[in-house]
Amino acid sequence: MLQVGVIGTGMIGQDHIRRMSSVLAGVRVTAVADVDTTVAASVGARVGAPAFESGEALIADPSVDAVVVCSWGPTHEQYVLAAIAAGKPVFCEKPLATTQEACLRILEAEVAYGSRLVQVGYMRRYDDSYRALKKVLGTGQIGAPLMMHCAHRNASVPGFYEKEMAITDTAVHEIDMVRWMFDDEITAVRVLTPRRSSLGGELQDPLMLLFELASGVLVDVETSVNIRYGYDIRGEIVGEEGTASLGSLSPVHVRRSGLSADQVPADWRERFLRAYDVEFQEWIDALRSGGQPVGPSAWDGYAAAVVSDAGVHALRTGERAPVALVEKPKLYGVTGGVVA
Repeated sequence: MLQVGVIGTGMIGQDHIRRMSSVLAGVRVTAVADVDTTVAASVGARVGAPAFESGEALIADPSVDAVVVCSWGPTHEQYVLAAIAAGKPVFCEKPLATTQEACLRILEAEVAYGSRLVQVGYMRRYDDSYRALKKVLGTGQIGAPLMMHCAHRNASVPGFYEKEMAITDTAVHEIDMVRWMFDDEITAVRVLTPRRSSLGGELQDPLMLLFELASGVLVDVETSVNIRYGYDIRGEIVGEEGTASLGSLSPVHVRRSGLSADQVPADWRERFLRAYDVEFQEWIDALRSGGQPVGPSAWDGYAAAVVSDAGVHALRTGERAPVALVEKPKLYGVTGGVVA
């Protein structure tokens, strides 16, 4: 039984605790921690896990075999580094860290340790539809890939959402997915600003991002975060001999009064519920078998941060922004998408 400590008992932390306590096999939550100690104590009591005064104390406790970090983004670096120093596997929700410099410090610590301990929470790689799309691409049945069209649409976003977050918080999922899908690195980013939606207030919404990959593949990503009708994720790869796209996930198709309709998920939790379950179960299984994490790595977290920074620069300047990565350590293999 893998004994896991969870740092951060907010919405996503509580969801992962529920997942590991009542859905998944081979795992038990044995410790929790949060800056709000009252909330941590309440959440921990539901699953019989003590609440620790700090993330570092949780990591050091012998009842914890592995760590899940779901705390506020700026704290991720300190907890991931503490887990590496303790030699304990750590699953970190995105972002790995809030700056590329912090991501590099994590890379250096893990390389110095000598083997992988870190996995970053990019759940798209575990979604049935994306995995099926990658499988079709791998068979060669649509020929060499030339382009990919993506859309990431939210019904709405909270009041604290800022224009840069359309890249750093929203499109970052496509950034990781694209690198994994094509086993390739993004080399440059452009950002276009269409007519502004009146539903987004002062926010520049939507945006159109264009990623250039090392192989020459071009990927466009539409982000529309106030589109009202629901949470809609789309993706289509254009190949030399055909196309392949994500299918409809609607459990029912309704025809009524001259209309034909599919259901649209309300939010990301509904759309990627199964992907989160698969992501965590595979992480748990890998660790229980005595292995190391095989999902999105610290390198993937670092690359996503660098591409995001380039995207923000392109948004602010209107210019094409090159992506400059450091030399990839041998620990992380030779391709962009270390795989799940």
